[in-house]
Parts: sequence; C-alpha cells; structure tokens
Amino acid sequence: MPDLSTRDGDLLKRFRAGDREAFTLLYRAHQASVFRFAMLMTGDHVKATDVTQDVFVWLIHHAENFDPARGELGAFLAGVTRKFLQRRRGEDLRWAPLDESSLVTEGGAGREDDADAASDAAALRRAILLLPEKYREVVVQCDLEEMSYEEAAGLIGCAVGTVRSRLHRARTLLARKLEKLTGTRRERCPV
Repeated sequence: MPDLSTRDGDLLKRFRAGDREAFTLLYRAHQASVFRFAMLMTGDHVKATDVTQDVFVWLIHHAENFDPARGELGAFLAGVTRKFLQRRRGEDLRWAPLDESSLVTEGGAGREDDADAASDAAALRRAILLLPEKYREVVVQCDLEEMSYEEAAGLIGCAVGTVRSRLHRARTLLARKLEKLTGTRRERCPV
C-alpha cells in the first residue's frame, strides 16, 4: 500500500486533471485534521467550520501550489489553515475585542468526578483560547496535535528554539490563566 504522501500526490494529480472524486477523497482524508486545528485555535465551531471550508475551496483553486517534494499534504494544509486563521483573527480584532471577564466561571461543590473532569477540560480550553496567538499556536501544535518541535517550527516558520521557548512561556501563562478561571492554584500546568 502506498504511503500517505504518495497517495495524496496521486490524488492531487488526478484532481488537477479533472477527477472530482479524487478531490472528495482528499477532502475526506484531511478535513478532520484541518477542522480540529481550526477548532483548537478558535474555540468556535462555526469559525472552525468556515475556515475548514475556506481551506478546501482555496485548495480547489490552488492545487498546483502543493509540492510533494517539500512535505506532506497534511502539513501543507495546516499551513494554509494557519494563514486563514491569521486573516480571520485580524478581521475579528477590528470588530469585537475579547472580554476576558465574561469567560470566568465559578466552581460548584459536590460535583461528580466526571463533571469535575469535564469542567477542568472546559477551563483548560478557555485558558488556551485566552493565550496570545503565538503561544496558543505552539500549545495546539505540540501539546494537543502532538507535533514534534521540528514539525511545529517548520509549520510556524521559526526556529526550533523559538518553539521551545514559546511553549515554555505558554505553559506558564496557561497555568496562570487556569488559576484565574478556576479560582484554584495548581502546582503545574496539566498540559
């Protein structure tokens, strides 16, 4: 069985030649990871859906921009997704500033372990969304998407040392934001 990059390259060639089914197969193979990245970066299902659609519409019109010799299609699409997210963030900042005080939650006593875990996960997601984008991006890529430092550096376009230092700073900021959101002091960041 051919590896994923060979398969993606063949599907893109077929798509460029007019095979619509090839694009459908590419979409099915990569849609979930594009959506997951967008969702983790925005925390908004509607925005993530819109960005995912934008990425694949862009791919329809710019399929020739992918060079299989430079890497895998998944990484390429993550980079395209990143660009769309940056554009959307710039547009959003012009219209609606984030009010952190509206995101603070109060903890309740007597909840079950599952409810506590769900609450902790929700607080963690909110805290990640409150991080500045350059820190949120490395947390999403390295901690949530489990990319290596080298892969994240290639995607973001910076040095491996920069990824490491941003990740260290992001985890520190994340711990502080979790303290604010949950009202409890944590010994270390759960990420």
